Formats: sequence, structure tokens, C-alpha cells
Amino acid sequence: MPQIRPFRALRFAGESVGDLTDVVAPPYDVLSTDDRARLAARHPRNVVRLDAPVDEVRDEADDRYRRAARTLAAWRSDGTLHKDPRAAVYVYEQEYTVPGSDLARTQRGFFGRLRLEPLIAGSGVLPHERTLAAAREDRYRLLRATGVNTSPVVGLYEDESGRAAAILARLAAAKPTVDVCDDDGVRHRLWVVEADGPQADQVAELIAIAAAEPITIADGHHRYETALAFHAEDGSEASAWLLAVIVPTGQEGLTIFPTHRIAQSVGTASGTPIEPPRENLPGPVLYRAGRYELLSGNGFLDPEVVERIAPEGVTYTPSREEAVATVDRGEAEAAFLLRPTRIEDVWSVARRGEVLPQKSTFFYPKLTSGLLLLPLD
Repeated sequence: MPQIRPFRALRFAGESVGDLTDVVAPPYDVLSTDDRARLAARHPRNVVRLDAPVDEVRDEADDRYRRAARTLAAWRSDGTLHKDPRAAVYVYEQEYTVPGSDLARTQRGFFGRLRLEPLIAGSGVLPHERTLAAAREDRYRLLRATGVNTSPVVGLYEDESGRAAAILARLAAAKPTVDVCDDDGVRHRLWVVEADGPQADQVAELIAIAAAEPITIADGHHRYETALAFHAEDGSEASAWLLAVIVPTGQEGLTIFPTHRIAQSVGTASGTPIEPPRENLPGPVLYRAGRYELLSGNGFLDPEVVERIAPEGVTYTPSREEAVATVDRGEAEAAFLLRPTRIEDVWSVARRGEVLPQKSTFFYPKLTSGLLLLPLD
């Protein structure tokens, strides 16, 4: 079974940075180069300087990671970041409207330390999709340089009784420690709940429920595999843990979008011509030259198929409209449009010890980086 523990987070000091909205950022893997530059310009202490450092003129290999490490050390020294005095879990809530609709949802979970386990059948932590080598290498170099988890893995656990959701709702009824709204209109709120404080019994019960069954990684596979590789090299007890947001399923806050593929060129791929789909896709769809074609498959598109018929220039987007528009503008030859993955598919695949193709799921909303960090010291 998984092991989850409270921890002492490293957090931005409001008196040092002012409005915390200016120093948080979306996760590194959804940021464009322009996004990083815009966020870095928003505030000199925006977390992108730690979580998503960029190359500068005349940089040599790994200079950007070393620069992030120097920035982290300076911020810890000058009081920009402070470490909480006592171990806690950090209740986390996101309020949002599902894009393209007027459906309002609330998702709650909690930040904790999750002990690393091999991603194999029978483990307390299970994956659900494949990863990409380049992203693993980037996260590994950053972790090795900084010794800090700058952004969390998201793990799902079953809460059939609804007891965990009830505890989270009760803890979230108090005034939040952090309350920020991101550029997409998602509200992020955080509560510091000390493990030995007045809510100690609720903290213990929440952890016990979450650790009763294996946790399935929803988001952050690259970060998890990076942490495994780093711990194999480092060998310390501190590096055997990583930052995670643990979220109970069963609440209405979970939203999963598909991740569509945009291909610069395709080979002889073809399918059955269909009318433009308006709602749910009937299966994987190829779009090119204003024409939709239904491909064979059960809703997922095997990456080996993509590599064979679109061997170069494949990018990803959760927006079907963006994928189609990119083709219509002549910026790509084709788009592979996919159905959203159901949470039941995620569970069943993970429990069988299997994985979906990389980028099969896009959980929304994304967590905000910079609310807290987990130092490995």
C-alpha cells in the first residue's frame, strides 16, 4: 500500500513577494516559450525561474538548471521562500468552469509526501500512460541541480464511502491560507493543516483512507520516473519521497479531456469518410484538407501508428478546435482527433498493470506551480 506523510513545505512569503498571484504559474509542461517569458516578466520571483528555467545567450549545457539552483538558494537565504515550522498536509481546492460550457466544478485534494515505489504490478503506486524521454531528462536535470520538487505529481485514490471528500470539505470551510486566481479563471485555494494540531485526527484519517488502496498517477508520470532515477543515484531517505497532490475520485470535480495529435506530415493514412462530428467523436478521427475520416480503433490511437504514418513533427493539444484550425491555416498537414479517456479506463488499465499511449489524458484544471515546494533536505 502507498505511504503518505505530512511534510514541512517551502512556501513564498507574502511579505516578500506581495500578491502571490504574480509568482505562481501553470505547470512547466503546458508552457510555451512566450508563456515563460511573460511570467518571468510579471514578477522577478515568479516560480517559472525555478520550475521552467530557459536557456540564455551563451549558455552551456545545464547552465539553466544551475541558474535555477542559484536562484533557489538566494530566495531561501533572503526570505523569499520560508519553510513551515511544523509538518502539515495542505488541503487544496480548485474552482473552475469547464471550458466550452457553463458547468461549474470544484475539485479538492491534499498535498503530501508520497514514498516512491517501482511502477510495477502490485505496487502501491501505479501509472496509466507512457512517457516521453525528453521530458524525463529535463526534469531529472532540474531535480539533480536544485534538490527540490518544484511541482507535484497528481495521484488518484478511490473514496467509495465519500468519507475523504467530507473531511476535505470540512477542512476547506475555514479561511484559506492562500487564495489566488490564475489566467484561465481557475481559483486555487490552500489550507495549511498541521499534523499535530487541532485537526490531527482528521489528518490521520484522511491519510489512512488515501493509503488504503494503490494510488494511480493521473498527471506527472515524468516527474515520478525522474524521482525514481534520482533516488537510485542519490540513495538518501529524503529522495525516497516526492511531492504529490492526492485526489479522491467520486467527486464531480474531475474533468478529463483528450490530447489530440497535430502532424506536420502524414503518409498514406486513410479511413472511412464521415460528416464533421459535432459532439463526442465515434473513435479516432483523421482530419486533413477539410475532410474527416474515421480510423479503426477504440478511442485511443496507438503511438506506433502515429510514428508510422506521421513520422515527424507531432505536437499535442487538448483543444479540438485548435487542432483543426492549425490544419486549416496550413501549419500542419493533418490532425488526429481523439475521444476523451474515461476515468474507468484509467483505473482498469492501471489495475491490469498496463499503460495507455503517451498523452492519452489531459486532466483539467492543471495544478498551479509555486503554491509550495518540497525540499529534499
